[in-house]
Amino acid sequence: MVRLSEWSTAMDKKAPVGNLSRPNPLPGCPMAAAFAAIGGKWKLTLLYWLANGESHFAGLRRRGTPITPKVLAEQLRELEADGLVERVVTGPVPARVLYRLTSYGTTVLPVVEGVRVWGEAHLRRTPGETAPDPAMGCADAIP
Repeated sequence: MVRLSEWSTAMDKKAPVGNLSRPNPLPGCPMAAAFAAIGGKWKLTLLYWLANGESHFAGLRRRGTPITPKVLAEQLRELEADGLVERVVTGPVPARVLYRLTSYGTTVLPVVEGVRVWGEAHLRRTPGETAPDPAMGCADAIP
């Protein structure tokens, strides 16, 4: 449960109306704001996958086999809180839920693609790296 004081502090960050976003750890610092929104072990990968279309939680879970359900749920909640991803309930309880990028979320895709391209080059420089895991599916350019 969010207390009123936490709510007002969390709403200071620029985010689409209706989303409870998290506070910037270094107020006024754009880098800290960016890392708060897209930093995290799986956020860029999740944004990459969602750039290719909406997905159910189970679909994301199957695709990201090393991601635990708890961490996946946390990362999706944070992306939702920052207005990058929306959670769409598709019917009555127990409803299937879809996750998809918001229009604001699509604005971060050039950053995601830039990181993917840099990572590709970094993998070529790193001895002992294996071929990409097809299940993870993050080797292709964002459409």
